[in-house]
Amino acid sequence: MKKGLFKQKPRTPVELVRHARELLIFVNNKTGTREHKREEKLVDLSKTILEIRTVLYGNGESEPHPDACSQLTQEFFKEDTFRLLIISLPNLKLGARQDATHVIANLQRQRVNSRLIASQYLENNLDLVDVLIHGYEEDGDIALTYGAVTRECIRHQSGARYVLESEHMKKFFDYIQMPNFEIASDAAATFKVEYDHLKLLLSGCQFFKEYNSQLLESTSYFTRRNAIKLLGDILLDRSNCAVMVRYVSSLDNMRILMNLLRDSNKTIQFETFHVFKLFVANQNKPPEVVSILVTNKHKLLKFLGNFNNDKADEQFQADKQQVISEIISLKQKDHPCTSLDNCEVPC
Repeated sequence: MKKGLFKQKPRTPVELVRHARELLIFVNNKTGTREHKREEKLVDLSKTILEIRTVLYGNGESEPHPDACSQLTQEFFKEDTFRLLIISLPNLKLGARQDATHVIANLQRQRVNSRLIASQYLENNLDLVDVLIHGYEEDGDIALTYGAVTRECIRHQSGARYVLESEHMKKFFDYIQMPNFEIASDAAATFKVEYDHLKLLLSGCQFFKEYNSQLLESTSYFTRRNAIKLLGDILLDRSNCAVMVRYVSSLDNMRILMNLLRDSNKTIQFETFHVFKLFVANQNKPPEVVSILVTNKHKLLKFLGNFNNDKADEQFQADKQQVISEIISLKQKDHPCTSLDNCEVPC
C-alpha cells in the first residue's frame, strides 16, 4: 500500500500540545542537532502552532469549540509547554512567532471551570515576566513580540504588581528612551497597560516627578514625543479623572507643559496642547496656576492665535478657541503668586 494513501487522523487538542512540546524541546536543544533536521522540526512546529491557533480561534467558517479550548488550555499549562513556547520565541520564524503570540494572548483569557488558569500559572512562575521584559533588550522584531506577550501577561494582577515592585518599573523609563522609535513606542504601550492596572499605586507625586524629569524633560525628541502622547492618553481617559485633576492642579507640572508648548517640533507641540488644555479647563484652578496663566496671558494668546491655524480638524480648532476664551476671561485672584519657586502645589 502506498504511503500517504489515507489522510492522517487529525490530532486531538491534547495531542497537538504534546506534539508541540516535543518539537519545542528539540528546537531548543541545539547540541548535536543537524541543521537540516532542525529546519524540518521548525517547519513542523510552525504548522502545529497554526493548528493550535485554529483550535482557539476557529477557522473562519466555524467557531472554536469550548471543550477543545478547555482541553488544550489545561494541557498547555500542565506540562510547562507555556514556558517552553515563551523561551522559544526567538527561535521561531516571523509567521510562527505571530501565531504563537496569538496563542499566548488567547490562553490568558481561557477559563476552565470558571478559573483563569493562566493567571494562577503566572503567579507561580513570575520569573517568566523577567524573561519577557528583558526581551526589550533584544534586536528587531523579537523585541516587539516580547512586548506584545508582556502586555497580555501583565493584564493579570499578579504580573502587573510584580513589575511594579521590581526593578522592571524603573527599566521602562529606559526602554521608552531607546533610540529605536518602534521599540520605544511599544514599551510606552506596555507601560500604559501597566499604569491602567495599577493606577492607584502609580498616581502619586513621586511617580509623576520621575515621569516628568526622565521623560518629558528628556533631551531625546523620540522620548519627549512618546512621553507626552502617553501622558495625554492617561489623563484623557475618563477612568483616570481623579489622577487628571491632581496632575493639572500642580504648578510644577504646568510649567513643564508650557515649556513643551515651545518645543521646536510641531508634533510635540500638538500633543502638549491636548494636555495643556486640561490645566486651562480646570474649573478649580489653584490661585498659583491662575496667577501664572494671567502673567503669561499675552504670550499665550499670541502663541495660540497662530497655532496650527491650517490644521483641518474641527474638534482641535474648537478646543483651541475654548482655551483662548478661557485665558482671556482669567483675572488675578486676591493673593497672586509672585514667585514661581514658591508656587508648587503639594500633591
